[in-house]
Amino acid sequence: MAQDDSGSVELTETSSTALEHPVEDERLGDPGTAVILSDAPVNPGFPPHRPRLTDTDPKQNRRTERTIFTLFYLSIAGSVWAIAAYLAFPIESGNMHDVRLSTMFIGLGMVLALLGIGIGAVHWGKQLMVDHEGIDIRHPVRGTDETRERSIEIFEQANEESGFGRRTLIRNSLIGALVAFPLPAVVLFRGLAPQDQDPIKDLKYTMWKKGVRLTKDPTGLPIKASDVTIGSVFHVIPDGLNDAEDMLDEKAKAAVLLMRLKPEELHVSPDRKDWNYHGIVAYSKICTHVGCPVALYEQQTHHLLCPCHQSQFDITHEARVIFGPAGRPLPQLPITVDDEGYLVAQSDFHEPVGPSFWERNS
Repeated sequence: MAQDDSGSVELTETSSTALEHPVEDERLGDPGTAVILSDAPVNPGFPPHRPRLTDTDPKQNRRTERTIFTLFYLSIAGSVWAIAAYLAFPIESGNMHDVRLSTMFIGLGMVLALLGIGIGAVHWGKQLMVDHEGIDIRHPVRGTDETRERSIEIFEQANEESGFGRRTLIRNSLIGALVAFPLPAVVLFRGLAPQDQDPIKDLKYTMWKKGVRLTKDPTGLPIKASDVTIGSVFHVIPDGLNDAEDMLDEKAKAAVLLMRLKPEELHVSPDRKDWNYHGIVAYSKICTHVGCPVALYEQQTHHLLCPCHQSQFDITHEARVIFGPAGRPLPQLPITVDDEGYLVAQSDFHEPVGPSFWERNS
């Protein structure tokens, strides 16, 4: 590059060539490729291993071992405590004081059972199992025979490092705690079933029968067919439910949703042609998935939605499942009107209501 007397700048041949073919800095590398630079940081490796007190002091090692299996034994005691509390504090009286005592003592037992397992397992992993850091390289799913043999060696090594096969007191107490922990749940859930009745027979049938009026929930007022307009929906219970001795149990089986559609919108099977009255239909409110209440009605699409797991039922096609995990349609209640114009049931449901338990025993 040169400058004349007038101040103008001229490019020499050398400078022009340099601009046309710039020289790359070899230290930067090509930014368009994944070039590993020569001055990249070096992998520092693992930090030096720091032994724990249990690694250097045999007395502390034995003391920690006793602590761990004591925690597992406490877990077993908590499970037994929960079962004993369930038997010692019955709630059949319906007294809220008894319910509080039962809930408190059962809860304390189950908390002790779960905490004993959790704290003991964490303490075992942190204080006694080998804590050297390592690298596990990923391999294809099906390895060679040598790799498979090496896998067996790794399992044996893990057993040796964890002490699972060698520390018998810890292992046996942990197995005992894991076996005992589910027992309170088994005992409690068994207590939910009728003790002196056949549950299949008791749960299969509802209060609906021929001539029973459909009444509003919760008032119990009977419903006339003329009161049900197109697009409306009623939450319905059988007449006399509010006076039943086991009202909540009966309601859990007999709750119904009542809707009115235009008769031409219904796609009715031949054997159900007289189950509705001028477009008024009644279906079980109990979802066939896990028994949640199906209580959301979409007027424009005529879909019922279960808010628990999003199952949807099409009322225009006999409440068939169109979305979600429910396995079968909602049972339909056959209805008609009596001499006074009130809606009444023609019979009980023709199939069990609710989830799969009833379906398997239908």
